[in-house]
Amino acid sequence: MIAIEYILIIGASLIILSIAIAKLFDNLGVPTLILFIGVGILAGSEGPGGIYFDDAGFAQSIGIIALIFILFAGGLDTNWKSVKHTAWHAVSLSTAGVFLTSIFIAVFLTVFFDFRFILGLLIGSIISSTDAAAVFSILRSKNISLKGKVKSILELESGSNDPMAVFLTVGCIQLLTIPEKTVLDIALLFIFQMGLGSAFGFLFGKGLVILINQLKFSYEGIYPVFTLAFAILVFGFTTLLNGSGFLAVYILGLVVGNSSFVQKRSMIRFFDGLAWLSQIAMFLTLGLLVFPNQIIAVIGLGLLISLFLIFVARPLSVFLSLSLLKLNWREMTLISWVGLRGAVPIILATFPMLAGLPDAEMIFNVVFFIVITSALLQGWSLPLAAKWLKLDEPFKPKISYPMEFNPSEDSDTEVIDLIIPYNSQITGKTLAELDFPADSRIVMIWRNEKCIIPGGGTILETGDALLILVNKNNIERVKEIITPIHPS
Repeated sequence: MIAIEYILIIGASLIILSIAIAKLFDNLGVPTLILFIGVGILAGSEGPGGIYFDDAGFAQSIGIIALIFILFAGGLDTNWKSVKHTAWHAVSLSTAGVFLTSIFIAVFLTVFFDFRFILGLLIGSIISSTDAAAVFSILRSKNISLKGKVKSILELESGSNDPMAVFLTVGCIQLLTIPEKTVLDIALLFIFQMGLGSAFGFLFGKGLVILINQLKFSYEGIYPVFTLAFAILVFGFTTLLNGSGFLAVYILGLVVGNSSFVQKRSMIRFFDGLAWLSQIAMFLTLGLLVFPNQIIAVIGLGLLISLFLIFVARPLSVFLSLSLLKLNWREMTLISWVGLRGAVPIILATFPMLAGLPDAEMIFNVVFFIVITSALLQGWSLPLAAKWLKLDEPFKPKISYPMEFNPSEDSDTEVIDLIIPYNSQITGKTLAELDFPADSRIVMIWRNEKCIIPGGGTILETGDALLILVNKNNIERVKEIITPIHPS
């Protein structure tokens, strides 16, 4: 039995090393998942670290706990107003798109490699979910963002397609291990799980907001702890009742994040940090679980599946699932190309191992290889693809202001931040010249990475980020004042 001190030292050292390496390679556009998994592999039994780890059950448990935090944080940080116009696009991709991807992979493996269809469908289900966080981290490293609907579609798809992939994976395993199970049983289970997960996520989300605003804790630090425990409770309760706990947690975060409650900004920061810690721990664990020598035997099969997934299955599923929605070919092409695979497929690849399937080890190694090749092949080319399709725009980093405003539940005041565009009518004017509503104030200006406390004579410049204290009823009026004269 290893002493706890050694476990803490090793764990902390690996996390610090992972962060340092991610920082070092930040500008190269290498997906962080590759770096973190690489650290895990190097620390593993076949690397210089020599840590022997082959407990798939423990790795799966860490992955599930990490996913709870990651999905909740993702929902919490999603602005529903900015993505709701693409909700149907994302839902179509995260359901029909995931299912079609699984089917195409199953047909490919059945026709060309003589796999049993249900086994091919299992592999297709495992690798069907995407990781938009990897996409945005790569684009951010190149100071590039995405235009229009594409960004919000990918953001919403990534949070909502994991539950579908989990369901399909578990359903396929049941069909393989329980002979009396039928496809109709699985279909009915899907309706029940997704319906219960959606309902619980929404209802518990509304309830959590009420509790946070009513339970006036004496210490600010209790709010994120209470919310964390609540999210875990919702996942466990929903899963216990045979619903989709992952979907419930994501919708819980979405509902809470788009509601007004005390300590909101500090809560979002807390869960953002927790999500990063969860990702690092998950990737490191999965890296430790891999034995590189076993990957060599599946390189040929893994490469062919990966190429088929990238160039055939994903594009076909995207174009078919979005065919009835208003997107042009350039937008659908980019959505097809940015379907990077992340840690979720590797976590799902542990499910067959725990179910005792005879091909479980082969499935895990193939999936691991597919995730790595997807991240490497698609990752480095994302900025080029976005520019070629003319769907790129300059990345606008979030500004961290040295002040916070936490309104009460019944407050009619809100803090917003707006950036003065190059053709705004207020450029060159002083604050005193603005026709602002009487109950709205520009309380801070961020200019050239410096904060300016404005006065009536402060002249506004293009690119200024304005922190504005505004009555909620006048938000649109304030936005109109700072809107460009001529749309660009």
